[in-house]
Amino acid sequence: MNIPDDRRYNKTHEWAQEADGMVTVGISDFAQDQLGDVVFVELPNVGQAVKAGEAVAVVESVKTASDIYAPVDGEVAEVNELLESKPELINESPYAEGWMFRISAASADMSGLLDADSYRAVAEEDS
Repeated sequence: MNIPDDRRYNKTHEWAQEADGMVTVGISDFAQDQLGDVVFVELPNVGQAVKAGEAVAVVESVKTASDIYAPVDGEVAEVNELLESKPELINESPYAEGWMFRISAASADMSGLLDADSYRAVAEEDS
């Protein structure tokens, strides 16, 4: 299970990586593996205000559909439009090309999210 140390995680399996007040969000390698082949992604609208813990996107796979939760408060600044035509990027590259959206964060404080070791424990419990 690939869980990079350079980002933070929600217990609901989203990852978040902050740089200069912009938080990039995707789902973990564990989550994409549990979902199976991703066939559709519904992304939030650019400019949409989001609150931490709020469902803002949906990922549909051959097995199920899952809500994707915002890890921080802020405003959606960008979405990965490539996912509309290539949702499989979430399976192929969950931490790079498969990112889902970027939030202009209200605060750079991500202390409410899990570090890699804590998330690894959550993923092991859920497997």
